[in-house]
Amino acid sequence: MERTLTRYIRALRSAGAGVSTTEAMDAARTVEVVGWEDRGVLKTALGTVLAKSVEEKAIHEQLFELYFSREAAASAAAERQPGEGGEPDAGQPGGGEAEPQAGDGEGGEGGDPVEALSALARGENPGQLAMALERAGAAAGVDEIRFATQSGYFVRKMMEQMGVEALEARLMEALSRRNAEGDAEAEALMGARSALQKQARAFVEARFEIYGRSAQDAFMNEILAERSFGALGRSDTERMRALVERMAKRLAVRHARRRKVRDRGRLDVRRTLRANAGHDGVPFDIIWKIKRKDRPKIVAVCDVSGSVAQYVRFLLLFLHALKEKVTDLETFAFSAHLADVSRPLETLPFETAMRAIVDEVGSGGTDYGAAFLELYRDFGEVIDRRTTVLVLGDGRSNYSNPRLDVFKQIADQAKRLVWLCPEPATNWGSGDSCLLEYRPFCTLLTHCSTVTDLERALDEILMAYD
Repeated sequence: MERTLTRYIRALRSAGAGVSTTEAMDAARTVEVVGWEDRGVLKTALGTVLAKSVEEKAIHEQLFELYFSREAAASAAAERQPGEGGEPDAGQPGGGEAEPQAGDGEGGEGGDPVEALSALARGENPGQLAMALERAGAAAGVDEIRFATQSGYFVRKMMEQMGVEALEARLMEALSRRNAEGDAEAEALMGARSALQKQARAFVEARFEIYGRSAQDAFMNEILAERSFGALGRSDTERMRALVERMAKRLAVRHARRRKVRDRGRLDVRRTLRANAGHDGVPFDIIWKIKRKDRPKIVAVCDVSGSVAQYVRFLLLFLHALKEKVTDLETFAFSAHLADVSRPLETLPFETAMRAIVDEVGSGGTDYGAAFLELYRDFGEVIDRRTTVLVLGDGRSNYSNPRLDVFKQIADQAKRLVWLCPEPATNWGSGDSCLLEYRPFCTLLTHCSTVTDLERALDEILMAYD
């Protein structure tokens, strides 16, 4: 029973649930109370002590059904057969500690291992087949699977543990006879091998879903987080959307915690004594000194011309995923002219809104000076002393007037001005780039080409409000 629970907690942790040691101990005590017999009660009880958030409850719901599957129950039932060494844990996947019997095909001493393996393949005893798969899987280390591409390797290892090499040797011998009897035996053996391979593959795939899927996803996310937005393919988009939303939520939680800690403040002795004057000076009511902080306010100004549009897509996705943290957000897009695009982003599905924005302002030659002039002249009232103006663009303005005078006024009027550039610093100022001219007025000018860069930049922006 302890082994079953330990392996389940390991699966939860692999899937991203933060199960602490204390919670694992609580789960063990819970199982002692509710038992293993009633699956519904067990599922609810473990979900109560092991899952702390909506996301972790969803992980528990999915993994419980995979881990405590009917196949696992059949395996545990098989191990209750006489002579198998006592009662295993009810519902325990891979229950029992019986050692794998490699090469005997479950045939026992003195039996024909090939015939025993063929009997398993024919499904004459489902419980014995489940037990053989569990033993072979444990011996092959299937629980260590981390990538779907490893499935073939583990299937072969399981087949070897079950004694398939003897079956394959018999198959080759039957084929070498080159007669009708040999051909018939070979056909039967090939069918048995195929059936066993199918069962082993199903076993490995189930274990991958429990132990490997989340590890593979985490690895893929790590790779994707460091890949330039410009190098993303169409197949990466959906995974990147999920990654951006997860990172945005993590960022929001991180800053909420920082603000909560700082909001505790320091003890205000004078106000505390005054508030407790009626209690003979006993401090029943504690008053803290709290340094009030502005709530985040961001004005995003995005170049949506062809060279930068892919970068803008994920910046806006990130910002709107942070809407619970950044409730005061104004979004502008420009190429040849500037437009307020806050409303379509708030009211339309994101991809629909992005297409509408690019169609409206994404054509024509890019003119940064004209865009900054329109922002200051037509929307200057949205920028105040608590505003961070966030510019995303490469600063390439087709040799037009950069309007540094207007840009300076915007920077002076705002709390901070942060510029994220998808081009590396070695390209700044080359050709028609005006970035080096704008740099003296920026609080921060940084290269931003991956989602990791984006998270780091937004983290720095939000820290100014913590």
